[in-house]
Amino acid sequence: MGPKGLIVYNPTKAYNGYNLFCPFWEPLYTEAKYCWLMDMEGRFVHRWRVPYPPGCHGILLPNGNLLYAGNLKTIQELGLGWTEEFSGVGGILLEIDWDGNIVWEAEVPCQGHDFTVMENGHIMYIAWDPKGIVPDEIAARVKGGRPGTELNGKIWGDVLIEIDRDGNRVWEWLAYEHLDPEVDTLCPLENRSQWPYLNSVWICRDGNVLLSTRYLNQVTKIDYKTGKVIGRYGRGKIFHQHDCRELDNGNILLFDNGTHRHEYEPEYSRVVELDPGTDEVVWEYKANPPSDFFSAHSGGCERQPNGNTVIIETAKGRMFEVTPGGEIVWEYVNPHYTCYRGRPSNQIWRVHRYSPDYPGLKGKDLNPEKLAWVNRIWGPDAFPRDIKPCLF
Repeated sequence: MGPKGLIVYNPTKAYNGYNLFCPFWEPLYTEAKYCWLMDMEGRFVHRWRVPYPPGCHGILLPNGNLLYAGNLKTIQELGLGWTEEFSGVGGILLEIDWDGNIVWEAEVPCQGHDFTVMENGHIMYIAWDPKGIVPDEIAARVKGGRPGTELNGKIWGDVLIEIDRDGNRVWEWLAYEHLDPEVDTLCPLENRSQWPYLNSVWICRDGNVLLSTRYLNQVTKIDYKTGKVIGRYGRGKIFHQHDCRELDNGNILLFDNGTHRHEYEPEYSRVVELDPGTDEVVWEYKANPPSDFFSAHSGGCERQPNGNTVIIETAKGRMFEVTPGGEIVWEYVNPHYTCYRGRPSNQIWRVHRYSPDYPGLKGKDLNPEKLAWVNRIWGPDAFPRDIKPCLF
């Protein structure tokens, strides 16, 4: 299965911080019920025991609590006739304090993939809500996709939902009401069961919303007040992307999965930075050879304050950091294997890095000795010494 744990660490070039990740797992495998906080040397400094599998990730709030999307029911238990194509299903949002106590929760039926915390404390999340099923007259006009692959004759449209701290819906956006079925066309190799297949949501500095519309092979920006589409980016350049986010310079960073990429075989993934003003790629990272880096699904990327980019290659449970010049200065492979969809898996949807001065870490015990037995099993000394960190 290849190397595990910490593979590369160059402390003079990597951005120092603590890495939060939540491995995929299934209810049968209860030993995996944790979200982990890890230092740069691969030592675990904290963990949260979570009652539900990830659907799909967690973030560390400024108050030091974990905000986590949990998977309440499998797609079969939901009874909506979904197939495995409807991945990233959640169902509940939990806020868990440093000591593991649930201090807030909200059921979010059919929540999928991503969520984000807004400035007013509300939470915006993606959902496959039956309310979003595309009306037949619009579905008939949706271009692209493989004919006859609708789900029971229907196309499921995504719904974007905002809730307050009491769990009340205060805003929603139905994709089919605002997308153009003749412009926002499906990838010709995809099923017609979903349109457009949202998998990330980001609130921009101007208050509008940036969405990864995966099956359209484009990033879509919408006006928060009107719901109108005000930007379409990356068409013809990116393929089945994830984790689209606005950078401080106004550009868009995203994980370009490369699924169904047409100009290169075998397939490869890359991380790209797009200038929304010109819709041109102004920076990219890809491996050499390109096929050494590929995740057909999921994946993520975060730009660090020093200009480096932290990347997650979900399919391999691999997280790594690259400089603007593409040098790998930190690399870690998740050693926690469980069973996911009937197969051994170390997959992680996203990793989030927090600097030592992040407010949520202030006053927290980050001594890895408190998890000494965990680090003996999973820490940097648990793996063969030929996989030791590279300290330059």
